[in-house]
Amino acid sequence: MSIPKHVAIILDGNGRWAKKRLLPRKAGHVAGAKTVEQICEDAWNLGIKYLTVYAFSTENWSRPQDEVDALMKLLGKYLVDCIERSMKNDMRVKVIGDKTGLDPELVKKINELEKVTDNNQGLNFIIALNYGSRDEIVRATNRICADYKDGKISEVTADILSDYLDTKGIPDPDLLIRTSGEERLSNFLLWQLAYTEFYFTDVLWPDFNKKELEKAIDYYNGKDRRFGGVKNK
Repeated sequence: MSIPKHVAIILDGNGRWAKKRLLPRKAGHVAGAKTVEQICEDAWNLGIKYLTVYAFSTENWSRPQDEVDALMKLLGKYLVDCIERSMKNDMRVKVIGDKTGLDPELVKKINELEKVTDNNQGLNFIIALNYGSRDEIVRATNRICADYKDGKISEVTADILSDYLDTKGIPDPDLLIRTSGEERLSNFLLWQLAYTEFYFTDVLWPDFNKKELEKAIDYYNGKDRRFGGVKNK
């Protein structure tokens, strides 16, 4: 079985998972965080080298304030706990998104996590936090304009633009998974997903497991990836 080098996941369904169990939405996010921990381990054991998860979007700020506060608190705790797990599993962690929109204390935790795991050689785990692809492209464009004005670059190519994105140095995803039955990108990695295979499942994120990940990889194996070209018979 061919294993995708990079898998991206839109973690969807935490709130519905909690509602089905008559629990507060916060309980769904807590359960979802535990699923992330297990899927990181499963992904590496299956041979996946890069795993990107959509943890909090630029649009998620519009959610009820109590839910946003609970999510930020949970993310802060997760980032601290992630240091120990990352060092134990030799996992390298990178956070993408607009860090200027986050609480300084949360940014401090992000910087510490990235620094202490920078030399790890296991799974490359990328967390999209306060991330929106349109925002990412706008931020990249502004930096390109500034560097062009300063004479640092003379033209813009696809490769140059990619180097200004948050995902610089990270290969584009081979497979995108979205849970909970929704079938849209929700402003996630719009540039990077140009030739990615999409897999949608009705499984709510807290119920997603290694078996479900293997189903997604099996679906990926059934695709003939030509990247716009034609393969010789």
